[in-house]
Amino acid sequence: MELCQWWRHIVVFLIHAWIPSCFAQTTPPVRSSPTPTPQTAEGPETLKFRLSGFPRKHNEGRIEVFYKGEWGTICDDDFSLANAHVLCRQLGFVSATGWTHSAKYGKGTGKIWLDNVQCSGSERSVSVCKSRGWGNSDCTHDEDAGVICKDERLPGYMDSNVIEVQVDENKVEEVRLRPVFTIATKRMPVTEGVVEVKNKDGWAQICDNGWTPKNSHVVCGMMGFPHEKKVNKNFYKLLRKRSAEPKSKVKVTAARQEPKVITKTSTKPKPGKSAAAKRLYAERQKNHFLVHSVACLGTEVHLAACPLEFNYDNATESCPGGMPAVVSCVPGPLYAQSAAMRKKLKMPSTIRLKGGAKYGEGRVEVLKGSEWGTICDDRWNLLSASVVCRELGFGSAKEALTGARMGQGLGPIYMNEVQCTGHERSLWNCRYKNITAEDCKHTEDASLRCNVPYMGYEKTVRLSGGRSQYEGRVEVRVGQRWGSVCSEGWTTKEAMVACRQLGLGFSMHAITETWYWDGSNVTEMVMSGVKCTGEEMSLSQCQHHRTVNCQKAAARFSAGVICSETASDLVLNAPLVQQTTYIEDRPLHMLYCAAEEDCLSKSAAKANWPYGHRRLLRFSSQIHNIGRADFRPKAGRHSWVWHACHGHYHSMDIFTHYDLMSVNGTKVAEGHKASFCLEDTDCDEGVSKRYECANFGEQGITVGCWDLYRHDIDCQWIDITDVKPGNYILQVVINPNYEVAESDFTNNAMKCNCKYDGHRIWVHNCHIGDAFSEEAEKKFEKYPGQLNNQIS
Repeated sequence: MELCQWWRHIVVFLIHAWIPSCFAQTTPPVRSSPTPTPQTAEGPETLKFRLSGFPRKHNEGRIEVFYKGEWGTICDDDFSLANAHVLCRQLGFVSATGWTHSAKYGKGTGKIWLDNVQCSGSERSVSVCKSRGWGNSDCTHDEDAGVICKDERLPGYMDSNVIEVQVDENKVEEVRLRPVFTIATKRMPVTEGVVEVKNKDGWAQICDNGWTPKNSHVVCGMMGFPHEKKVNKNFYKLLRKRSAEPKSKVKVTAARQEPKVITKTSTKPKPGKSAAAKRLYAERQKNHFLVHSVACLGTEVHLAACPLEFNYDNATESCPGGMPAVVSCVPGPLYAQSAAMRKKLKMPSTIRLKGGAKYGEGRVEVLKGSEWGTICDDRWNLLSASVVCRELGFGSAKEALTGARMGQGLGPIYMNEVQCTGHERSLWNCRYKNITAEDCKHTEDASLRCNVPYMGYEKTVRLSGGRSQYEGRVEVRVGQRWGSVCSEGWTTKEAMVACRQLGLGFSMHAITETWYWDGSNVTEMVMSGVKCTGEEMSLSQCQHHRTVNCQKAAARFSAGVICSETASDLVLNAPLVQQTTYIEDRPLHMLYCAAEEDCLSKSAAKANWPYGHRRLLRFSSQIHNIGRADFRPKAGRHSWVWHACHGHYHSMDIFTHYDLMSVNGTKVAEGHKASFCLEDTDCDEGVSKRYECANFGEQGITVGCWDLYRHDIDCQWIDITDVKPGNYILQVVINPNYEVAESDFTNNAMKCNCKYDGHRIWVHNCHIGDAFSEEAEKKFEKYPGQLNNQIS
C-alpha cells in the first residue's frame, strides 16, 4: 500500500510539472520521436521558446528561452547556423536559413541564460548542446542572438506566425465589464459597466482615481469596441451613495441613466425589482480594489501592457475618495443595438478583410483608385493591425499575422513597411513605403485577428453525434429545448454560418443525412426552411419557417456539418482569359464528344450532323488555389464517372459556368464544363504536385497550384453560333453551386467586356468579381463600348 501511494505522489508531481508548461507555451515542443525528453542536471526539462523583437516577421527574431520561471536571451558568442537549426526546430520550423548577432532585433531584458552555445545541428534540444551552463555568461544584451527560420512548419504544429504582445499576465489575466443593472446583462453586447480584472485570486475592481479616457480606450479595444465615450460619473456616485442606504427606496430608470430618489422610507421592502435592486447595490459595496493606478498611452492592446500599480495590503480601503472605474464603449456598425445607430456608423469603403473564418479576422486589403490590393507584412505589428481593426469597427488587434496566414490575395500590393503609432484613425494616415516589384510577393500578405464583442452566439447552437468536436448534427435553442434542424435546403452557406457561430472555422461539408453518426441522443426537429446568405453571425439571423415543416422529418435527415479551421480558395487567372480569347468555326464531325457532354447550345441538336459547324468563343482557364486547404471534389471516388471520349474520370457534375450576357445581364449564350477532371497542372516554386487524373488518380488542386484548361481542349468554350453582333459581358463562375467549401466565394466570378461584330471578338477589362470598387463595378456593367480595341 505504501508503495502504491509513493508511486501516486510521483505521478502527480510529474503531471503538475508537465501540464503548466504544455498549456503556457506559444509553440509546442518538438516531438520528433517517442524517446524521453533530454534532462539537464537540474531535473526534467521545462523549456519554452519564442521569437521577439522589432522589426521582424513571424519566422525570425530575437531568440528567447523560458527557464526556471523567467524569460531570457542567448548570447551570440560562438553562435552558428547549427545552433539556429536546433532552436528553429524547437520553435516548430523545419530548419534555419540564418542567424543574427549584436541584438539585431533589439535588446532583450532579464537573464542571459546561455552563452558560448555550440551545437552540431542534430540535437533535439539546445539544453544538450555545449555551453557555459545556465545563467553563466559574460555578455550584455547588446550581444543577444537571433534566428531566421525557414517558413515551413514541422508536421503537427500549429501556425506560429503571430506577432503578439508580450505582457505580464501573472498580474492581470482577463478583463471584463460588469453591468450595473441586471437587465443590462441580457443585452448583447455589454457596452458599459464596472471594469474588473482577474488574477490568481479572482475578480477585482480598479480604483478610478486618475482614470483617463486613454485607459478607457484600451479597455474598450479589448472588449471589441473601436471607441470609448464619456461616462456619467455623477450617476454612478449617487447610485453608490444611495446603495449604502438600505432603508431608502431607489428607483432607477436605466434608459436615461438618471436616479429618481423617493425619500419615503419603508420598514418592509417589497419583493421583486426593489429587492433585486437592493441585492445588486449591496453586492456593489463589496469592492476589492486590486489596482489603484493605471497609466495607459491609449495604444496598448492589453491592459496588462499599461503601467499598473497594484494593491496588496488592505486592498478594500485603497481608493480614498474614489470608486470602481466604469467604462462606456461605442460599438461598431455590426454590433450596434439599433438600426438607426447601424446606419449612422458606416463601415469604411477603402479597407476590408478577406479570407477569415470569423468576423474581425482576415487578410487586409485596401482600395487605391478603383482597385483592391494587399499589404506586405514587412514591419507588420499589433499597432498597425489595431488601427485597421478599429477603422473597421472592431476593437484592438488580438494578433498580427504574417506570411499570408489568411490566404494569398490578388492584384497589386500597395503598401510596404507600414508603421502606425496606434493613434491614427485610418491605415492611410500611417507611414508606409510604396511597393516595388522586388519588395514583396503575395506569400507575404499581412492579415490580422481583431478583438470582437462577446455576443454569446455559440451558446445557442451545438453539435451532437459526431466523432470529434468539428462534426455532428446541428442542434439549436428554440424556447427552452434543444432540437435538430431539417436538412431540406441545407447547403454550404447554411453550414458555413453554423460553423462560424460555433467558432469552428469553415464548413467543409454540409451534411443532409446523418444516419452514420451516433443516434442514441437524437432530439426532436425544431427548425426547418433555413436559408442563409452565408454572412450571418448565427442561424437565428437566417430565414426559416415559423413552424416546422419538413417533408423528411426522420432523425436520419437532420442537418449536419463537418467544420475545418482552413479552406480552399479558387480564383481564375483573368489576364490569361483576356489574352487567349478567340473565335473558331469548328466542324460538327469533330464535336461528338462535346455534344455528349452537353457543351453546345440547344440549337446544335437540330443541326445537320455531321455537316456544318458551330461558332465557338474559346479561351484558356487557369484556376489557382490560393487558400489554405486543398480543393477536393465533394463526391468520393466511388461515384466518379468515366468518360470514354476524353479518357478520364470526372469528379464533379458542374465545376464552372461560362456565360455570355447582354449589358443588362440577360444570358444570350452559355457553356460549362459538365464535369471536371481536377489535377495540378503546375505549382508555385517549392510546392509539389499532389493530384493527377491519369490512372484513376486522386483529384484536386493543391494549395499553391493551379489547374489549366487550354483554349484548344473540348468544352473550353461558349457556343455563340446563335449570337448576334453587339456588346456583351463574358462571365466565368467557378464552383457556381457552392458544392465545395471555400474561404471566399466572392472572388469565384470573373467578368470581361466583349464586343462582337459577327466576325471578330474584342475582349477587355477582364477582372475578378471583387477586384474593383462598387462604383467601378457599376460603371463596368453599364459600359456599352470598347476600351482598347484589342483583337485576339
